[in-house]
Amino acid sequence: MNSREKGKRFERQLATRLREYGYDAQRTAQNCGKNGDAPDVTGLPGIHIEAKHQERMSLYDWMAQAVRDHMDGTLPAVFHKANNKDLLVTMRFDDWMTLYNHSDFPDT
Repeated sequence: MNSREKGKRFERQLATRLREYGYDAQRTAQNCGKNGDAPDVTGLPGIHIEAKHQERMSLYDWMAQAVRDHMDGTLPAVFHKANNKDLLVTMRFDDWMTLYNHSDFPDT
C-alpha cells in the first residue's frame, strides 16, 4: 500500500476514534490549505497531533516535528501505531505532567 495513502487512512481513523470520545475531530486535509505547521488531526483541545502509521519508529524525529509545528497554548503529541499494534501516544515528560496535573483524577 502506498505509504501516503496509509497515512491519510490512519489520520481519518484517528479522527473517527476521537469523535467516538465526543470530540469534534477532523483530519486536516492537504486540499484544505494545510501548511507545514498544521496538526494532522484537529479537534482535541490543547493538543497538537502528529499522526504516524509506520513500521519503523522514529519517535524522536516525529516528536521534533510536533514540537517544531505546535502553536503556543498546545502540547505536542505523536499518535502512532504499527500494523496490528495498539495506537500509542508519545509526549515529552514535562508536557505530559502538565496534562496530568490539570486532570480530574481523584487523589489516592
